[in-house]
Amino acid sequence: MNSLKQLLAIVALSLSTFSIASAANDPAVVQRGAYLARAGDCMACHSAAGKAEYSGGLAIDSGHGIIYSTNITPDKQHGIGNYTEQQFADAMRKGVRADGTHLYPAMPYPSYAKVSDEDVHALYAYFMDGVKPVATDPPATRMSFPFNMRWGMALWNVFFASDKPFRAQDGWSGEIRRGAYLVEGLGHCGSCHTPRGFAMNEKAGDSSDAQFLAGGELNGWAVPSLRGMPRWSADDIVAYLQTGRNKTSSVAGEMSMVVEHSTSHLKDEDLKAIAAYLKTLTQVPPRSSGIKPQGRDETIRKLTAAKDLTLGERLYLDNCAACHFVTGKGAGGIFPELDGASVINAGNPGALVHVILQGARTPSTEKAPSILVMPGFAHRLSDSEVAELATFLRQGWSNQAEAVTERDVSKLRAKAEK
Repeated sequence: MNSLKQLLAIVALSLSTFSIASAANDPAVVQRGAYLARAGDCMACHSAAGKAEYSGGLAIDSGHGIIYSTNITPDKQHGIGNYTEQQFADAMRKGVRADGTHLYPAMPYPSYAKVSDEDVHALYAYFMDGVKPVATDPPATRMSFPFNMRWGMALWNVFFASDKPFRAQDGWSGEIRRGAYLVEGLGHCGSCHTPRGFAMNEKAGDSSDAQFLAGGELNGWAVPSLRGMPRWSADDIVAYLQTGRNKTSSVAGEMSMVVEHSTSHLKDEDLKAIAAYLKTLTQVPPRSSGIKPQGRDETIRKLTAAKDLTLGERLYLDNCAACHFVTGKGAGGIFPELDGASVINAGNPGALVHVILQGARTPSTEKAPSILVMPGFAHRLSDSEVAELATFLRQGWSNQAEAVTERDVSKLRAKAEK
């Protein structure tokens, strides 16, 4: 009797293995996995400049040391070629490698926990059969004590991670449900756009909490709230994700890579679903700074007359007005609007200062192949001049944000030049 049970178990295991292998070799499943990998933006983190796709090596500054992304090609020695599907799922959803080592949450497994079994299977099929194996090892991650003690992540997971699957709210349409699944799960938008706690944990994991997608900071950059997005229509959101620009804004910083490697490759219906979901979220109340803006009419009058200008106003006319105009409105789909822009009115001026110093460029996408470049002014403006210009931008027209100091700029310039 025991022998018969053992035989049946072996047969069942063999059939299961055969079924998985067959599905993994199904081109349709592999192709679907490739699309889901785009939705999950796997390439942006697991590919480094000048290196093969998915071979890892991207340096991520955690604030406590440098984390290097891993090789997730199917190479059996250097990558994940020996992973079973269950081990792959555990790495994605629980942050645990095949050898039992815990990953740092730079890998957004708290979000990927919401990915369905079907989608995990398709991703596994793609990474095993649709990605070229690469026999290279990324540099070793270097974290300071006590963060180099990876076993501590097991405790972090108890308090801050969840293995609960995606759950739609009552009353959501099919479109909103799809958008929520992409945003909360594979898209892991909360990794950047949700504020973090003392342990670098996201303060919320889904739309049931008002802190979810309410904005935060990333590497010294202010990250805007995505809740409701009152200045943008659903079509504006789709255009931004699809092309890196819309009628008022253009991408900069980390979001440039997200558009280039991920959202510009998504289907129209998925982008519309994301936009529909974001528009359902309760808006974050406008930040009150106590600063009185100069006013639109007064700013336009002074810049047009070009008399009795402050240093910040003169620097704007000399360096910015040709593209953004005295109105601060820019040109739709080309030059971003400065009046009312979230990057300008953020509590943290780091993103604005960085763009002034380093410039910005839009990615080339299928629907917007041209690359629009804003030059950086680090070589021609001193720290005090950048501070004056940034302060004018933050208080001109209807903008009302705190002044920027020379010290603020000096620190950001030094960090950018490292």
